Amino acid sequence: MAHTSRSRRPGTHASMRRILRREVPSTVGILADVRDFTAMRRYRSFTFDDHATYLRQSEQLLKTLSTRQLHTTIALFDPDEYAEFCTDAGLDADTAQARSRFTAELAGRGPTVPYTGQPLAELLPRLIDKAVRQATWQYATLLLADLGMCADCGEDIGRSAFDRASRILMRLLDVAGPGTHHLVCSVPGPDEQLFAVLHADGSATASAELDAEEGAEFVSVLAAGIALETTGGVVLRTSVPGAPDHLHGWRLENGRLIPLTAGEVFSAYCTDAATGEPLSPEPGVEYCAGFPLASDDPDTHH
Repeated sequence: MAHTSRSRRPGTHASMRRILRREVPSTVGILADVRDFTAMRRYRSFTFDDHATYLRQSEQLLKTLSTRQLHTTIALFDPDEYAEFCTDAGLDADTAQARSRFTAELAGRGPTVPYTGQPLAELLPRLIDKAVRQATWQYATLLLADLGMCADCGEDIGRSAFDRASRILMRLLDVAGPGTHHLVCSVPGPDEQLFAVLHADGSATASAELDAEEGAEFVSVLAAGIALETTGGVVLRTSVPGAPDHLHGWRLENGRLIPLTAGEVFSAYCTDAATGEPLSPEPGVEYCAGFPLASDDPDTHH
């Protein structure tokens, strides 16, 4: 059987390459602040000398990639991590090739946000927040892992605290009921203050829906406070359409969450932390006592 080859129109291969190019993702590493930008200027091959100009050119690059229908994400370019990467990989850090290779690595190991035409000024705070959250979660996780085993019962202290914190979170959301919930946990760590923020949607007929990543971060930070028996606290704000927001609070004490009174919640929110001066109550907010957490076992010794 004879095989007859079909002739191909000029430009067909070029068109096919353009189609394939649209399926190759792009990552742009951004030097978000002046300090990081200044650190990169020690490399002669990095030719920018003004951070504002650098950001404008970066945004123009993102727009160009978007017009070519390329899936593009942005990541934070950390000069210190870059220097370590080049040392470990045996690369000359003063080259565009090394920067490109490091940026490609960021797509798989660091926080990124997708670019869909938003202003860079809008994306960078989201990216920085995501990076801070990831660093907080990693730090809290390492703290828990380093606590070891309980000398009395032989249990893993970090795992026990994580399990307790998970039960407490579920209890908080169950009792809070229907509405949009915003929780904040603040715990002083050995080296830095730890914060975790969680958003969840509750209903009367099902368990609250929450982002798994945010949930893991919140539980890890709360577990660190429980295991280390530090001070700290949790705040829960619930919003329901047509009703005032309800604000509840708890303080962390000896590894347990103790409900605050309505007056204590009001005082905490209506006092300037820096000056101690009173602040006006927020309109449309009811300051409520924290409710008891039956799942927070008072007999635990971890």
